[in-house]
Amino acid sequence: MEIGSLQPQIVWEIFAEITRVPRPSKKESRIQAFVEDFARQHRLESKRDEKGNIVLIRPASSGREDEPALILQSHMDMVCEKDADVRIDFENDPIDAYVDGEWVKAKGTTLGADCGIGMALQMAVLIDKDLSCPRIEALFTVDEEQGLTGAMNLGDGMLTGTRMINLDSEDEGELFIGCAGGIDTIATLRYTPEARGAKDDYTYYYIGVSGLHGGHSGDDIEKGFANSNKLLNRLLWNLDREWGLRVARFDGGNLRNAIPREAEAVAAIPVGRTAEAEKLFRRLAEEIAAEFKQTETSMKFTFQPATEHPTHLLPMEVQRRLLDLLYALPHGVMAMSRSMPGLVETSTNLASVKMPEEGVVVITTSQRSSVESAKRDIADRVAAVFALAGAEVRHTDGYPGWTPNPDSPLVRRAAEIYRELFGNDPKIRAIHAGLECGLFLTRYPQLDMISTGPTLRGVHSPTERVEVTAVAKVWRYLRELVERV
Repeated sequence: MEIGSLQPQIVWEIFAEITRVPRPSKKESRIQAFVEDFARQHRLESKRDEKGNIVLIRPASSGREDEPALILQSHMDMVCEKDADVRIDFENDPIDAYVDGEWVKAKGTTLGADCGIGMALQMAVLIDKDLSCPRIEALFTVDEEQGLTGAMNLGDGMLTGTRMINLDSEDEGELFIGCAGGIDTIATLRYTPEARGAKDDYTYYYIGVSGLHGGHSGDDIEKGFANSNKLLNRLLWNLDREWGLRVARFDGGNLRNAIPREAEAVAAIPVGRTAEAEKLFRRLAEEIAAEFKQTETSMKFTFQPATEHPTHLLPMEVQRRLLDLLYALPHGVMAMSRSMPGLVETSTNLASVKMPEEGVVVITTSQRSSVESAKRDIADRVAAVFALAGAEVRHTDGYPGWTPNPDSPLVRRAAEIYRELFGNDPKIRAIHAGLECGLFLTRYPQLDMISTGPTLRGVHSPTERVEVTAVAKVWRYLRELVERV
């Protein structure tokens, strides 16, 4: 079955088109053009600010001109992750999306339903001729996934409405009314590379961890998924202590907001000790696999001769500092919320370890918390570990959280409409992931907001998928919200 023939067809046809438009974070020119072409085709007013955020406007239906505008919002960019054996140029190639039973998936890559399906829903609202609605202001932001810079720099006068429905949530039947704030903490470790001798006494190996679940570093952080950077470092740390392993290269993870799925090192094992080193590696790998047998069913470990022969190694003193640093860095849930049971309050993600050039290691981490002081505390704790290792440290500007208001008029009305439609109450909760809503409040403090969306799973990983029936349900709900809130 073709994606565009799924029901509701008005939504799925638009989503199918979106999957064919490349849209990595910070490189959204093609999806911006797509949105503006959509406005021209349907004779919708369009405006764009200096950052590249776009608002499309549907005029109020007859008799509703005096009502305040209703804002719908999603972001245009997507997380670009893929399996190691998949070839794709995310800047130029379409996503290979397909229908698999009750889900829409992509072949070996992220699908981009985060937030492509939100875009499709709000674009469908803009052209649904059967809807009676107030003025609709459909806001499409840039760069949500790599820094929220679009929402952070939203232009003056882009919005007039006082109510907003954000469409960047991932669980049908749940209304989100709050989110965590976030900040990145990045370390740079500089060193003078040690030249490898012409006839040294080492054999070079690829040592790697792959096939992990990965996922969203906010929404999935409490699920117990393994971090490839932490596991690879654990293997290297033990091999170093036991057999004097030397590290030439460490490459793990990619995106600040994704739990890393793969990591690989090129390392040197003393000649004559490779058999004992591999035996230790296999034992450690079995122990790790047993630890994560409930959450990592496709975990793979690699220990094989390297085809590349590095010209430089990390000096032993730098190597020990790096491996100790990565071992000591916290990762995962730091605290659960006391005010909202079941909600992660504070977390940190060891996102990536890269060696972009000789003599430089860059380590990227991200911290989240629904409590501003706790966000700063965990960021400072991570920075302190970096400082102990002699690394240069910097924090990004970060972004604020969104404080829940369960008694807001929009929340009450949205819950009432859901109950009337489906016969049960929606779950009203906050989310540990970051949403742009907190940033919109800094520019428009009068906004009353909710966030909703269909069921997505595996977000920020190649297992990303969106549930077909949930899209139909959310479309029905969104139409009612637009007509009745």
